[in-house]
Amino acid sequence: MKDPLHLIKLCVGAEGVEDLAQWHQNPRALGPDGLPRHVTRMWPKRGAELLAGGSLYWVFKGVVLARQRLLRLDEVQGADGILRCGIVLAPEIIRTHAAPKRPFQGWRYLSAKDAPPDLPKARTGDDALPPDLDKALAEIGLL
Repeated sequence: MKDPLHLIKLCVGAEGVEDLAQWHQNPRALGPDGLPRHVTRMWPKRGAELLAGGSLYWVFKGVVLARQRLLRLDEVQGADGILRCGIVLAPEIIRTHAAPKRPFQGWRYLSAKDAPPDLPKARTGDDALPPDLDKALAEIGLL
């Protein structure tokens, strides 16, 4: 079986994973089916590969800290009449090992080999480190 293809995106305005979880409580972050979604201008051309087990990896202040499984890609028409892509996500936020990531705009494809591994279940309840400390430790290879 081929490794899944993933997306990676900056979680703009969020300090950490807890902020993302809180945002998912906001009705504006949910689609009509109650699932979290992120609406973006560009439609992934490799959608079939993404939906074959891919996730959206979230970057917080220069560090990848979490992911969510990709469920589907929906057409979303904005108030301006323009069709956009609604990236529908599983509600569970899965914490990952911290991995530094330079700033970029929009989203990017992320290969399975470049994706940070999930934290072991026993560690998902660990207290979150401040993002700057997470980034510094990841840069020197300690996370």
